[in-house]
Amino acid sequence: MATTTDSAADVPAPVGDAGAPEAHPGTERARVPSRFPYRTISMGTIGSVLLLLGALGAGGVLIRDPVIGTGPLSWVRYGHGRVLANGVLYAGFGLVVWAWVRLGRYMLAGRIGSRPIAIAAACWMGPLLISPPLFTRDVFSYLGQGAQLLHGLDPYAHGPAELEILPNIVQNVHPVWQTTPAPYGPLFLLVAKGVVAVTGDNVIAGVILTRLVLLLGLGAMVWALPRLVRHLGGKLPITMWLAVASPMTVIHLVGGPHNDLMMLGFLTVGVLAVLERKHVLGIALVTLGMLIKPTAAVALPFLVWVWVNHLPGDNRLRNFVKAGAASLGIFAVVFVFGTWVSLGSVNLGWVTGLKAPQLVTNWLNPSTGVGQIVYTLVHLVINVPESPFVTVARLLSWVGLAVFFVLQWWRARVGGNEAIFRMAMTLLATAILAPPTLPWYLTWGFVVAAAFPWRRRHLAIVVGVAIFLVMAYYPTGEQALYDWWFVVVTIALGVYAAASLLRPDPLGLIGAWRRPVAGSVAEGGRVASR
Repeated sequence: MATTTDSAADVPAPVGDAGAPEAHPGTERARVPSRFPYRTISMGTIGSVLLLLGALGAGGVLIRDPVIGTGPLSWVRYGHGRVLANGVLYAGFGLVVWAWVRLGRYMLAGRIGSRPIAIAAACWMGPLLISPPLFTRDVFSYLGQGAQLLHGLDPYAHGPAELEILPNIVQNVHPVWQTTPAPYGPLFLLVAKGVVAVTGDNVIAGVILTRLVLLLGLGAMVWALPRLVRHLGGKLPITMWLAVASPMTVIHLVGGPHNDLMMLGFLTVGVLAVLERKHVLGIALVTLGMLIKPTAAVALPFLVWVWVNHLPGDNRLRNFVKAGAASLGIFAVVFVFGTWVSLGSVNLGWVTGLKAPQLVTNWLNPSTGVGQIVYTLVHLVINVPESPFVTVARLLSWVGLAVFFVLQWWRARVGGNEAIFRMAMTLLATAILAPPTLPWYLTWGFVVAAAFPWRRRHLAIVVGVAIFLVMAYYPTGEQALYDWWFVVVTIALGVYAAASLLRPDPLGLIGAWRRPVAGSVAEGGRVASR
């Protein structure tokens, strides 16, 4: 690979739907030189550093910060200082997105492979490892629930507010979750317990250590993706760009951080194991993923079909019974043993905790949005509460999701790649239709789907959606979905970034700035007046 830097012009060769360079009609296909994108990686890294700096004043900061809370820099969290911090943070986000889109253009033009994309993702994630939480405060809930388990308080029966010790951790838990039981699997609470056992009441150390532990999931995912690509037919650079270097992973999953990252590690390695006929290992790994984040269970019935189609003989009913019974047995053993190791007993109270996230209501979940729209229209005529409308709409959404699940599962009976594709689509549908819909939930199915072939126009849609999903919440972790001017600006920026993947500078903004003025001539690459 050549060591020249990426071009300032940043104009890729046209690409076909498969992602390979494509010649214009009537012309010979020209070989695009391979280049290492130093400038693009540096741009994203600078953006990540700005995210870190801006988060000190505008991110998920501590109630009582021992570092800058009362020091000479405390002004960044109030008044004009906070406005400046937000500006720095969003500028950093813009640079990361710009770098990601540029990287995508180089990838589609065939100028880079997967290695520069992996290096870029690592450089962009690096500064965020020590950042305050970005666009969420969930990590403080993780620490609070781990502290409960560490000190003998059942996190599935009580909220962190009932914990009388470790006040720094407890006071930073979001008010919604102060009195709410944990909605996470017992294995993740065991991980959180271990983090708190090491860091104690030091919340900053707890956040950083949580990120480092969750990186194990990222490492497993990065290990599995090249192998999944070989099975599922995608292109590794595209997969890495979508699943690893995306702002959804860099900013939400790592910058957040979110335990979905660890679940995805178990899920991707488990799916790979089943495709490679290591069925027992695969089912066990995905079950462990469920003990991190329960929604991984959606994948299990689809993996049964893959196993069925790997068995010899033409008697599909017998094969289904054999694979299904074995899968249930593996699931039961891992589920019971994992729960017992994590909690010290077979405490199934965590299953009832799954309803806790439904306290979150916003229109990102379509059924909630429909319920709120109907309520608004009815409320114009008569004074009624909102909850019945949202509840009925959500119930209908659950029914629709159940029907979708059954149809996809039945159509997945051919096994192989078809079953994995329908599994990924069902995980995406679960994230969208099952309330609540939180932006990082869409990574559940998306990471697996990234290993399939992609058309470039679909990649452009992903760019726009990813930008919207990151900006759907303010850097503090509060939702921005009812700030309509902010939403309009976010959508406009997403559309512009999506178009920029396919055509650099789609509105001609940079070109107009660079265009020589009338009455000027170019001399030696510079513009000189006559």
